[in-house]
Amino acid sequence: MRRALITGITGQDGSFLAELLLEQGYEVTGLVRGTSDRSLGRSELLRESLSLRWCDLLDVEGLREALSEMRPHELYHLASPSFVPTSWEQPAQTMQAIIGSSAALLEAVLAIDPSIRVFLASSTAIFGDAPESPQREDTQCHPTSPYAIAKLASHQLLGVLRARHGLYACSGIFNNHESERRPEHFVTRKITRGAAAIKLGLEQELYLGDLDAVRDWSFAGDMMRAAWLTLQQEQPSDYVLASGIGHTVREFAQVAFACVGLEAERYLRVDPTLVRAPETTLNIGDPSHARETLGWQPQLSFQQLIERMVNADLRALEAAQVSA
Repeated sequence: MRRALITGITGQDGSFLAELLLEQGYEVTGLVRGTSDRSLGRSELLRESLSLRWCDLLDVEGLREALSEMRPHELYHLASPSFVPTSWEQPAQTMQAIIGSSAALLEAVLAIDPSIRVFLASSTAIFGDAPESPQREDTQCHPTSPYAIAKLASHQLLGVLRARHGLYACSGIFNNHESERRPEHFVTRKITRGAAAIKLGLEQELYLGDLDAVRDWSFAGDMMRAAWLTLQQEQPSDYVLASGIGHTVREFAQVAFACVGLEAERYLRVDPTLVRAPETTLNIGDPSHARETLGWQPQLSFQQLIERMVNADLRALEAAQVSA
């Protein structure tokens, strides 16, 4: 039986990856901070199918001990702050959480078992004000936030350790990926929940930031399948994981409201405090390498993703009404 260790198993990505690996017959262990009575978040329903290890990701000795005992064949490092605006308020904490944990895990792998295959969740935020769009694996990086700087440092650290020590280590450079498991403070969930709430008469308006901002959105479940595929190849490589298609926030909202038979324009309002500075380069990824090498193809389209999210929010809000 293959053994896999996942950090960040309590979040959206970790839950989808855990489900996939369990379906593939893996023994799956989640590396979790805190104590055994802590909720597993999005993976709570999988608790009985998982093994759990309680360890701080900055504790190198604790990580060495965990790897020595579990001897995973594959390690997926997904744990990371994911809300970019917070990194401006807490740059030191962001740097420590992202680059510190990546360095500690890689050091532990080198010390205990360099044959462990490692997947590191990076982000297309590392490209920032890149000189081209869409961005490829070799696009020059010009990060524009503390979050992006930390992600780039982790990405580059993995690259130099792979080159020096021959690690099978891959960096998955994720573009935006969403699902009904995304926290509600992210714009996609804000939109799908807002459309559902307005349809049910619970709210009257939806306030957003820049409606013309462009993003490259994919389904989180598809992205986790790509992450798994990166560790099943003969040779390690880095991959941009994206749809390759940009959509505006306005388009996302139009599709979401259409799912409940409403016209988005009647309900959308712009909150100037939510509008960010315009981006000089569209953050769209080129997934050619992943599609050609991994044979990866997304299973959900942009429209299907939004419909899935809206329907989930409708069910949740209706259930809340019944229980109120």
